[in-house]
Amino acid sequence: MTIRVGQGFDIHPFSSDPGRPLVLGGVRVDGPGLEGHSDADVVCHAVADALLGAAGLGDVGLLFPATDERWQGADSMALLALAYEQVAAKWRAVNVDCTIIAEAPPLAAFREQVEARLSAALGAPVSVKAKRGEGLGALGRQEGIACLAVALIERV
Repeated sequence: MTIRVGQGFDIHPFSSDPGRPLVLGGVRVDGPGLEGHSDADVVCHAVADALLGAAGLGDVGLLFPATDERWQGADSMALLALAYEQVAAKWRAVNVDCTIIAEAPPLAAFREQVEARLSAALGAPVSVKAKRGEGLGALGRQEGIACLAVALIERV
């Protein structure tokens, strides 16, 4: 097989810690931070899962378990780089597409920054879209943020 597709998903609730920063796709954004073992960057986690899944290498939780203190507070861009290192041994990213689902904060102001940051990290185009929960479910009630990602990879 010369090409493969993988999907990724991540979701984190908002943190009750007012000092915790919100990080999405490696970009610090105004708004309450997300609860998680690492920096809880749902975009990086979903992208890593999509790439790892496409390559048949498991997921973020397998590589960086929340039970391992080494990953406490980790920068998810660094985790994405380590995950992609595993993938890049046999595959290269062709493109990645992400959908961030959040009622707030408004994502239009930093979408291009996230695309640029992730594209540079992977050496492939990354597109980012934003959708709202339209008041439905936990995301619609502004309890957290989620991200879906799809990655296309090809054999090197």
